[in-house]
Amino acid sequence: MSALTVFPLEGIGEIRPGDDLVAAILAAGAELLTGDILVVTSKIVSKSEGRYLKAADREDAITAETVRVVASRTVDGHTMRIVENRLGMVAAAAGVDASNTPDGWILLLPEDPDRSALELARRLRAHTGADVGVLISDTLGRPWRGGQTDVAIGAAGVRVIEDLRGTTDAAGKMLGVTAPCAADELAAAADLVKRKATGLPVAVVRGRADLVGDLDLPGARSIVREPERGLFRLGTEEALAQGYEQGYAAAVADAWERTGDMKWR
Repeated sequence: MSALTVFPLEGIGEIRPGDDLVAAILAAGAELLTGDILVVTSKIVSKSEGRYLKAADREDAITAETVRVVASRTVDGHTMRIVENRLGMVAAAAGVDASNTPDGWILLLPEDPDRSALELARRLRAHTGADVGVLISDTLGRPWRGGQTDVAIGAAGVRVIEDLRGTTDAAGKMLGVTAPCAADELAAAADLVKRKATGLPVAVVRGRADLVGDLDLPGARSIVREPERGLFRLGTEEALAQGYEQGYAAAVADAWERTGDMKWR
């Protein structure tokens, strides 16, 4: 088994709208090899795509990016919203971010992270002759666990799920449900060397060439669990409120059916 090596690309400066990320990555000078996986922080993808908004529009931007509110809490006058955004991610503030941005501006996530990853991977392969994979990463919290970790929100040329079902473990036992999300694990590993405030937005993971494949592999959107398979779709207070409303509506309908009394309508 080969060793896993993770290293950042140094020398990538501030990215501005319209900047060529492939040119910036190649200018960093690292020799890319077939089987390498580049993990690119979503923020520089968003910056290159010009996904800026005025900070005063933050709440409206969160609302616009929201598909479904999972939970909302107001503490000391500040409201925090955990929502499902248009990319299927469940995140605080729909992924709208003000860190590492110019004063007075906020940044939205890339319009289509999988498409952005595909464009990067296609052009990097063409320029280097190396079959590399690309992941676009962002930082998320996790239910019932403190802190945050980076996960993959865009992918191209990488097997995002390593499906081990049907194989055996070291003891010879059949694996029935084991399917590690390799893309998220790689994104988290890359964040250990990129960090948050070092100006190192791109890292290379070397040693998992088995995860690199054709550019038509499923992207990171395929990681998102289908709603009907989700066991935790709402915050506790929201679930209780929904249950109460549904129970009350059902009780009123039942009373009307039994009595015919107009007061129950």
